[in-house]
Amino acid sequence: MAAAPITIYHWEPNANSGKPMLAAEEKGVAYDSVYLDLLSFDQHKPDYLAVNPNGTIPALKHGSVVLTESTPMMEYIDEAFEGPPLRPADAAGRWRMRMWMRFIDNYMGPSLSMIGWNVGIGPAVRQKDPAELAAAIDRIPLEARRVAWRKAIYNEFSEAELTESRRRLHYSVRLMEAHLAKSRYLAGDSYSLADVDAFNSCYGLPAMVPEVCNDADTPTLLEWLRTLRERPAVEKTWAKSRTSRGLRLSLLDRPVKGYAP
Repeated sequence: MAAAPITIYHWEPNANSGKPMLAAEEKGVAYDSVYLDLLSFDQHKPDYLAVNPNGTIPALKHGSVVLTESTPMMEYIDEAFEGPPLRPADAAGRWRMRMWMRFIDNYMGPSLSMIGWNVGIGPAVRQKDPAELAAAIDRIPLEARRVAWRKAIYNEFSEAELTESRRRLHYSVRLMEAHLAKSRYLAGDSYSLADVDAFNSCYGLPAMVPEVCNDADTPTLLEWLRTLRERPAVEKTWAKSRTSRGLRLSLLDRPVKGYAP
């Protein structure tokens, strides 16, 4: 089964969509890329709903198997295909890997998402025809996603919600800085799926929360981000970007040091 081709249905290679894309590139697994324009609600159109009736992205098709949920999808890729291992060999390392993935997905990620939806996705689609937007929202299969889209489009996130999201991000950034000062990668000395997961969510932190994620306050976190940004698999993954979100990656380019002639 491992020889069967895979297809990844995705939006921009960041957050959830980027996780299986980057995992596949790190393993050297070729895949068919199907880009879904989230801002045009491609993920809620019949062709994609035939693949994933929940209308969430990403999805991965491997032979007759269709996978959803990006984090276990990464573990599937690592287990199903040959290539460099992306999970630590020891039990304690795998525990640390999964602990960080859970932290990113359940604590930090939702706060990043709320702020991103509030300042990015919402304004990006707000200019569409109101009747078209209402119809598009009504077609979303999952109630929770309908609520999220309504809040983003109609600017309904409360100040209390946004304040709490910012507090969580500030806490998360400080926690990662302290941890990475003692560990080369999130799960230990080796690059793992925890780093794949976190990078896809955290690469934009210098732009999103520059007041706490910067070279003066978080030099170790910035060094980790820059080191991962320089991996060939990251470059290949982000080559599939079609929006200005891809420009955020350039914020991680190392400063060019001047010299005296």
